[in-house]
Amino acid sequence: MLIQLLFVLAAIVVGARLGGIGLGVMGGVGMAVLVFFFGLEPTSPPIDVMLMIAAVISAASAMQAAGGLDYLVRLAEKLLRKNPSQITIVSPLVTYAFTFLAGTGHVAYSVMPVISEVARETKVRPERPLGIAVIASQQAITASPISAATVALLGMLAGFDITLFDILKISIPATLVGVLAGALLSKRVGKELTDDPEYQRRVKEGLIKENSLQFNKIKSIAKARLSVILFLIATAAIVVFGSVPSLRPAFEGTPINMPALIEIIMLTTCAIILLLTRTDGIAPTRGSVFIAGMQAVIAIFGIAWMGDTFINGNIAELTGSIKGIVTEMPWLFALALFIMSILLYSQAATVRAIMPLGIALGISPMMLIALFPAVNGYFVIPNYPTIVAAINFDTTGTTRIGRWILNHSFMMPGLVATAVAIATGLLLITLY
Repeated sequence: MLIQLLFVLAAIVVGARLGGIGLGVMGGVGMAVLVFFFGLEPTSPPIDVMLMIAAVISAASAMQAAGGLDYLVRLAEKLLRKNPSQITIVSPLVTYAFTFLAGTGHVAYSVMPVISEVARETKVRPERPLGIAVIASQQAITASPISAATVALLGMLAGFDITLFDILKISIPATLVGVLAGALLSKRVGKELTDDPEYQRRVKEGLIKENSLQFNKIKSIAKARLSVILFLIATAAIVVFGSVPSLRPAFEGTPINMPALIEIIMLTTCAIILLLTRTDGIAPTRGSVFIAGMQAVIAIFGIAWMGDTFINGNIAELTGSIKGIVTEMPWLFALALFIMSILLYSQAATVRAIMPLGIALGISPMMLIALFPAVNGYFVIPNYPTIVAAINFDTTGTTRIGRWILNHSFMMPGLVATAVAIATGLLLITLY
């Protein structure tokens, strides 16, 4: 089993370094090794999860193509400029809301330039709001009802009579408390902007220029607003149907399963947005949301399939070696989720690869929900796209990667937000 594990980890590390679809295709290489060399029987690919992500991304991409995302950015700018002194608190709430609504943290790219400029204009160290804003966009993945990670967890726990509301009533307040804790501590990070040596150097050398933001032109505000409204209605419908099974269409007394319902609602929403806003059907495929979402589909295809096959083929040995420890201290399973998320660079892939082990170990479904935010560990190695983007958008140079790599601008808020979210989740499940 150890040799198999080394091959699995090697595939993950190489895939993460390749970036893009590299994680998924290296999962395929790992599958080849496990099947042909070690004789493990392949499990079924995570088809439902992949199709749900594709459906959600289709609708979100249609909203972006219709101008809905740019419309939300305009609203975000107005909100941030109304509260410039509290930008370190407000900005993570904005990126959290963007991710919560779209189901992907990559939508945060669009609001990062706004955060950076408003912070610089008001002489707030941009590192403070940008660092926690990126972390908030990641935390919201484990609170969004339409994110790939949440959908994957729901599918796994459906057999335990767990509804979408059961997950959200823990994950939303837990991650929000974690983000706010990280934001409060971020207000004390570093020197004040005017006292920062790097900022002073750039000002002296004329590297920092006063420039206003350039927004993408919205062809029709009415159509952009309509696309947002339609997407919000679809998201609300998923939450309602997921929380109240009796509202779903039933066949032979059994309500339709949530994966199928999510796929139906989101594909229909995509079609309605395209039709009512008269958006070209090719346009959504060119946006950043679609590209990032499809990369997630390929990643989950390969990595989750490889993880499932490895765990299924070694389930007896895996459970026998650590079951006693995890049974006594189930919260330790959070460390496994956190470490694997660092390697996998994907909450959804981590859920699909590791959560089945938690279920096999007999960890209660509510405990797994409380530990869900632990899959947000990919900020540790600072090469994720949203992290790189935040560093580049900060023209003052305060948002940076330290000399020792791991002492970067996102480490403290990330660790605080994740730890507090898990602790809050553990508290909430005792109350519920």
